[in-house]
Amino acid sequence: MALIRTANIPDPDGFYQELIDSQRSMSEEDAALMNARLVLVLANHVGDRATLSEAIAIAAGEASAQQ
Repeated sequence: MALIRTANIPDPDGFYQELIDSQRSMSEEDAALMNARLVLVLANHVGDRATLSEAIAIAAGEASAQQ
């Protein structure tokens, strides 16, 4: 399964707003824990280890580039 790297979420602004709203009343620590749980739920949904490894490498590279 190839990792989709182009915009693929219908209503991305609405999704982002929903994510932000879901964490509005949380502490930073609780929001970070929710994000970690969300990553694991979505990783389980994807299920393909090669795709997940590619996503980890991309995310780690982008995080390193921003620092």
